[in-house]
Amino acid sequence: MTGERLRFDGWIAGVGTASGTRLVVGHWPRSPFGAFSDVMVEHRDGERVLLAPSRRVADFVASTYRFDRIEVVPVAVTVAGDTWRVEAGPLRLRTGRRSALGVLLSAVPAPLARSPVWAALCDVPARLLMPGVRTLGRAGPGRREWYGARGLRPVVAADAVLDGADLGPLSPLDPPVAFGFGSAPRGPCLVRVTTTVELASAER
Repeated sequence: MTGERLRFDGWIAGVGTASGTRLVVGHWPRSPFGAFSDVMVEHRDGERVLLAPSRRVADFVASTYRFDRIEVVPVAVTVAGDTWRVEAGPLRLRTGRRSALGVLLSAVPAPLARSPVWAALCDVPARLLMPGVRTLGRAGPGRREWYGARGLRPVVAADAVLDGADLGPLSPLDPPVAFGFGSAPRGPCLVRVTTTVELASAER
């Protein structure tokens, strides 16, 4: 018996910084919780922090991924052209043009992106092309999760300030983040994605 499936449609940005702090930003215009954004931070020493806009979102995300500390704070994402402004730091990102892979992914139909079978087919090539990336796996006690990528753009610049400290210039997301079963790609990028989380049967 499978549990309820919750779908989140939006974007995930993953970047590294010269300070060693790595950030993963989720921006979800469509989700079971309404529109929201969140930020996952992994510091150089391995401490993992979740910045979530509400207790409800924080509880769900913390039950799906692993964190050492959770903060409920205002989180907002605004997009102007190629510039993304994340107000949870603040963090500013500028994306580049779509790569050849990004153009290919944009052709994936939305129903296919929701399919665990499609995620399973993409898992091996994703791991080969982008070490650390997984498209499906176990997430939290009894949960399964899969990602259906539908677009990809490089992040070409970032200005990141966290707790009053400048995190330094953009750098590869290395080592991979350890919030869940997989990492964002090593090269800083913005991925258009449909994420599906299947709850444990007991959570229905």
